Amino acid sequence: MAGVSAATVSKVLRGVASVKQENAKRVHDAVKKLGYRMDPLASGLRNEQRRIIGAVVPDLESPFFGALATGLEKAAEEAGYAMIIASSRESEAREADLVARMNDWRVAGTILTPVRSERGLGAERLHALNMKAVLVDRVSADRRFDTVTADNYAASASVADLLLGAGHSRILLHGATRISKSVRTRLQGFTERARAVGSKARIDTLLSEEDPEAQRDAVFRYFEGLDPAERPSAVFSLSQHSTLLVLSELRRRGVRVPADIALIGFDDADWMQTTWPSISAVAQPVAAIAERAVAVLLARVEGENTGFPVQHLEPCTLIARQSTGPDRVPAMKTQFAE
Repeated sequence: MAGVSAATVSKVLRGVASVKQENAKRVHDAVKKLGYRMDPLASGLRNEQRRIIGAVVPDLESPFFGALATGLEKAAEEAGYAMIIASSRESEAREADLVARMNDWRVAGTILTPVRSERGLGAERLHALNMKAVLVDRVSADRRFDTVTADNYAASASVADLLLGAGHSRILLHGATRISKSVRTRLQGFTERARAVGSKARIDTLLSEEDPEAQRDAVFRYFEGLDPAERPSAVFSLSQHSTLLVLSELRRRGVRVPADIALIGFDDADWMQTTWPSISAVAQPVAAIAERAVAVLLARVEGENTGFPVQHLEPCTLIARQSTGPDRVPAMKTQFAE
């Protein structure tokens, strides 16, 4: 219909600028009239280059993973790739199945945010299928795949410096999960920094895999079992869900934030900025993680990087707001990285 060769059509649809303007116009007119859509899988097979990458995340409904998925898609499209995104729904079995599906769809590479860690079922399936992949969040260094994550350890160590420097003598660390590698790293970063500086503060930990109601009951029992004089003066919650749960329980008990207890949460959100008091938080570099993950994967896919796997740590930002109180932690916005 356009009156040009198939090669010219291919160049026009791939955005090659050397095609004559009049020929390009005829191609676009024919595409519009015919409702033509290029088959990327067939194109990839013909050219022996697949320009589709996959992404598997634990949950598309959470603000963090939703923002991560958006960032991955944006970075992929800017690099000339399409992206297939799927949710494991926090199931390791489904995660492994989705990885196998990505392989069936012949994606060029896969970005996986594992349910557990780099040792989970999804990563094992990636390795067994010899797929090109990058592991994101909830991971540490890995000998098989590049990894990209927020520098959870350094950020949590810096929270320890702030709370201990403000004179808190008893601190509760609360986590809404035990299996997440990120949560465990945040716990480790805080407690090891406290030991390193020789702090005499008592640090309590409360981690759980139970449903929200059971977790609220656990927080209630924790406070019920303490003499008011022994109550912690600060809480560091290790995830956004944990922050909301702890804040809700403190309000139910009539514990005032920050007058009675300071509160800092890992992972920032809009509601933490608009609620009263506003909540101090460690903000994760979601956009930077997404951009780095896509760049690292495509370097492997396109053969630019054939070296040993690398762990990439993106620095976090601690934003102190009303929940830590001006007399406890000075208002600040600081970036932390080792």
